[in-house]
Amino acid sequence: MQSRPLTEEELSSLRPGELTLATVTVVFTVVILAIVAFKIFTSKGSKITLPGGYRFEFTGAKE
Repeated sequence: MQSRPLTEEELSSLRPGELTLATVTVVFTVVILAIVAFKIFTSKGSKITLPGGYRFEFTGAKE
């Protein structure tokens, strides 16, 4: 892949550091999934029902 210098028009359209909606959505999704996973694996037991009829049961280790 060969690189080429940007034109003045392309350079003026760049906005470094700009956060997009997609970036914010990805960050929030990752954070929410991490919290849910933490809560599931630190609890003694839980039941999860997802749309479509998928059910999961998790029982923690007995102390």
